[in-house]
Amino acid sequence: MIKKLEDVLARYRKLSEEMSDPAVIAKPERWTQCAKEHADIAETAEKYLEYKRIEREMNEAFAAAASETDKELKDLLTEEGYACKEQLAQAENELRILLLPKDKNDDRNVVVEIRGGAGGEEASLFAADLYRMYCRYAESVHWKTELIDVNETELGGMKEVVFTVSGKGVYSKLKFESGVHRVQRVPETESQGRVHTSTVTVAVLPEAEDVEVEINEKDLKIDTYRSGGAGGQHINKTESCIRITHLPTGIVVTCQDERSQIKNREKAMKVLKSRLYDHFNSKYQSDYAENRKSQIGTGDRSERIRTYNFPQNRVTDHRIGLTLYSLDLFMLGDIGAMLDALAIADREARLSSEQD
Repeated sequence: MIKKLEDVLARYRKLSEEMSDPAVIAKPERWTQCAKEHADIAETAEKYLEYKRIEREMNEAFAAAASETDKELKDLLTEEGYACKEQLAQAENELRILLLPKDKNDDRNVVVEIRGGAGGEEASLFAADLYRMYCRYAESVHWKTELIDVNETELGGMKEVVFTVSGKGVYSKLKFESGVHRVQRVPETESQGRVHTSTVTVAVLPEAEDVEVEINEKDLKIDTYRSGGAGGQHINKTESCIRITHLPTGIVVTCQDERSQIKNREKAMKVLKSRLYDHFNSKYQSDYAENRKSQIGTGDRSERIRTYNFPQNRVTDHRIGLTLYSLDLFMLGDIGAMLDALAIADREARLSSEQD
């Protein structure tokens, strides 16, 4: 571990020098590359410098205690040495975490797809609730959401909704939301007051960059049509809605949010690229998850990951066994504690796997 950390520190110092070099400053592209890499390793390098400082102070305290003849002062120095030793162990654990391989997608924006599953209209209503929950959370952390496509029901539910979320570290926070979300509550459509169980599937896809996904126009079938849903009088007068089918994979993307056919096409292409990126990387992600023996899934959309029990005001994540008795606040977007707990559990699982 120390060898890796010394290499990181040496690289950090070299990049710091390069960023101050007039020759590098004169080349904006090169300077930007240096600045990005410098920022990526800064936390690790600075934590290692802190580790070295604590280690030095610990050694100095124990050495001074060993040569001290005054018992009271000797005890104080020994106590200081052991305090530093505890801090050193904590810093070492933090460094092991920082050295874990970083998910290459963590800093990406995402495309989120929510679909009603078992439960009919109640599933659609809960899909709409989840959409609002994610939007409220995004707003609370200053992320931007943009609606791509939605298939609404007469009662205000959503059979399907697709939207993007952009901001700092979006995928790193939301990637564990992929899977089956189960809801237990008395539906608005239930007159007898009985609790029903319904399901909704959520998929969180990292947004693909243009250089990563090449799409041949010959592989696309593009249809335009008029919307059959709500959205204003204009929507039934122009064929602004877009449906794109990627023929080799059979992936279909639709977008009807904008009045402009051009804008809808741009949005649909963004979603298509993300779905293709996810499609072609699924095997890699599966192998990676198996190799690191992680207990936290990020891609299996058939896995039941969470239960929302409204009668008991309870939400339980089954992967980490965490239960919160604040479902009312959770549905208002207060999901940060759950997302943080999932990230910590994943990190600890990866750390344990690395040590094995």
